[in-house]
Formats: sequence, C-alpha cells, structure tokens
Amino acid sequence: MAKPLLSIVIPVLNEESALAILLKQLQHVGHYPERTEIVVVDGGSMDDTISVAKKFGVKVVKSKKGRAVQMNVGAKHAQADILYFLHADTLPPQDFDALILKTVEAGNKTGCFRMQFDTQNLFLRFFAWLSRINHSLCRGGDQSLFVTKKVFFENGCFNESYLIYEDSEFIRRLYRTTNFKILPEKVITSARKYRQKGWLKVQYHFAVIHFKNYLGQGPDSLYRYYSDNLL
Repeated sequence: MAKPLLSIVIPVLNEESALAILLKQLQHVGHYPERTEIVVVDGGSMDDTISVAKKFGVKVVKSKKGRAVQMNVGAKHAQADILYFLHADTLPPQDFDALILKTVEAGNKTGCFRMQFDTQNLFLRFFAWLSRINHSLCRGGDQSLFVTKKVFFENGCFNESYLIYEDSEFIRRLYRTTNFKILPEKVITSARKYRQKGWLKVQYHFAVIHFKNYLGQGPDSLYRYYSDNLL
C-alpha cells in the first residue's frame, strides 16, 4: 500500500455518536480517500467509541487521557508527511484533503480552515466570522489544523501541560515560526457545549481564558478557571 499523503489525527474520549458522524462524512468529502490515513487516538473511552472506529476500519491507538497527549501520540503513529488534527465534533469541507495538499505544495506548511457553528445563533455566527482573520487570537482547535510533520516536531509538538487551550498555545508558536494560512472553505463544528451551558456563559468564560493566557498565566491556572466555571 502506498504511503498516505495525509494523516488525520482525531483525539477522542467517549465520542461514539460524534465519531460515527465524522467518519461517515470523511468517506464522502475526501478527494483522495485511498491516500488518506485516519488515526483515532482514544484516551480511555467507556462507551462504544473504539468499536465505532474499528467498524470504519481506521487505525486505533490507545493513549493516556488528555487531548495534547493524545494528539502527540497520534502524530508519532502517523505515516504521512502532513498531519491534519481534527476534533471528533468538527466536519471538514468537501475536498479538504486536496485543498490542504495544494496549500502545502504552494509553500504554506501550516494552516486551518474558516469555521462555522451548526447553529443560526447570531452571536456564535459573529464569533465564527472572526475565524477568517489571520491572527493567532482568532485561532482555535475547532477550526482544525494542518501542519507538516517536520514543522510539527521542530516546534515541539503540543504542550502536554495544557489540559485545555493546547491547540491555541501550539498555534501561537506556529505563528512565530511559519506563514500560517487560512483557507476560505469552512469546517462545521458543533455548538453542543454552548447548548449545554448557555452561549453567553461559555463565550464569556472562553474570553476570560484567552485574556488570562494573553497575560501569561500558565496551564494550571487556565485549567482551574475552566474546571470551576465550565465543567
């Protein structure tokens, strides 16, 4: 079997429903499905997440719990030279793999797509609109992330001290060393946390976390705030 062109790394923990939807979507929207590797990294699911992954015939890797840890483990198991980190509740656009490959071939070794939520809430639509702005403050893991494996490891991988905010922290480092590219196509990400906790409450506390990080507070402080207010 030929070496894959792209490795999709999906960290999961009790995501049986979302993962089934995502893996089905990936079968239909990819341009090169036969040259795309899917690596599902499980952090100890107690539901049928692993069974769902195996049903779709994708690679399953077990890991310690923690999205940063899981994504680093997935990157080490990935065979392709380009990594695509994707949350289980985020659906990529049509021909996402071809778009990523074309962008990397043009010299952009890191980047993401724009984002929209699966809701018509005007407040969330506005914050999703901000994802078109090419600034690290407008980045987050829900937009997905592509990066060449070489650049990923040269930049130290995800910081496993971060139990939240690991995507944003790593992307901020990428902004300092690479030409980060925003693709105009959109991923569709779930607004489930906003539905569960309340859109105003969630967005407010995420804004506080962003501000705390901007002021230099570390991963322990950010997680304490998150666990006190959003868990």
